[in-house]
Amino acid sequence: MKITITPQAAKWFKTELSVDANMGVRFYGKVYGKTQVHEGFSVGMSVDTPENPIAKTTVEGILFFADEADEWFFKGYDLTVDLDEKLNEPKYLFTED
Repeated sequence: MKITITPQAAKWFKTELSVDANMGVRFYGKVYGKTQVHEGFSVGMSVDTPENPIAKTTVEGILFFADEADEWFFKGYDLTVDLDEKLNEPKYLFTED
C-alpha cells in the first residue's frame, strides 16, 4: 500500500488540523458510507500516534499513515488523498496496487 497526498490536500490538513510532534494523520476504515471500492465502509481519519504503520508518508511536515489494524481495508489498494474544492474537504481515491 502506498499513500499519496496532493499538495492541495496537504495544505488543507495543515490549516484544519493541529498535529503534535510524534503524531500524525491516521486513515482507517469505518463502518457506514462507501468508497469507490468498498460498500458499507468509508475512510475515516484522526490525529493519532502510529503504532504499527503499514504505509506512511510525510508531506508539509505532517506524517500521514495507515496502521496494521486497518490492513483489511487497504489491502490490494493504494490511497490518494486529494481536496474536493467544492466541499472544501478531503476526497479519497483508491487504485489497485
